[in-house]
Amino acid sequence: MITIKPKKGHLLIAEPSIIGDNSFNRSVVLLADHTNEGSIGFILNKPLEYTLRDLVPDTLVAFKVYNGGPVEQDNLYFIHKVPELIPESIEISLGIYWGGDFDTVLSLINQGKIKPSDIRFFLGYSGWEPFQLEEELETNSWIVSENVYEKSIIEKKDSSFWKEKMLELGGDYSIWSNAPENPSYN
Repeated sequence: MITIKPKKGHLLIAEPSIIGDNSFNRSVVLLADHTNEGSIGFILNKPLEYTLRDLVPDTLVAFKVYNGGPVEQDNLYFIHKVPELIPESIEISLGIYWGGDFDTVLSLINQGKIKPSDIRFFLGYSGWEPFQLEEELETNSWIVSENVYEKSIIEKKDSSFWKEKMLELGGDYSIWSNAPENPSYN
C-alpha cells in the first residue's frame, strides 16, 4: 500500500489496531487543517442522539449532529458546501468549507435554503498537537486516504463508512470490515 502524507482535505481512517479507543474506534476523520502547528479534523461517521434543534431551540429543522471528536465537545462546528450562502467560510479543499457566520446558517436553515445534504454539524473536534498526528501514523493508528468523494462527502452515510473504507483497502483489512465492533463479543 502506498503511504501518503496527510494534508488538509484528506481522510484519516482508524486502523483496526485502535479498537478500544472510545473516541476513534472505527472512525473516518476529515482533516480540516494540517500544519506544523497541529491538525484539526471532524469524525464523519459518529452520529449523536442530538439534533440541531435539541441544541439550538430556535432551529425549525432537526439536522443530525455528529461527534466531531474529543476536544471542546461543548462547542458546535460545521462543514458545508455552500460558501456562496455562508459568509466567512474557510475552504478545506475540493469544495468543502469549514465554519462561517452561524447566525446566517440558522436563518438559511429556517428558510429552507440549506438542506442536510449541504451541511454537517459536529459537537467537538479532533485535534493533534504539532507532529502528534505524524507520531500516530508511525505507530499505525491511522491510514491516510485522499477524499475521492470531494464535497459529496457531506452526504456520505455514516453507519457503513468505516467498513466501506476497510473493504476498499482490501487484503487483511477486508477481514476487519466484518469483525464485531468489540472483539470480546466474538
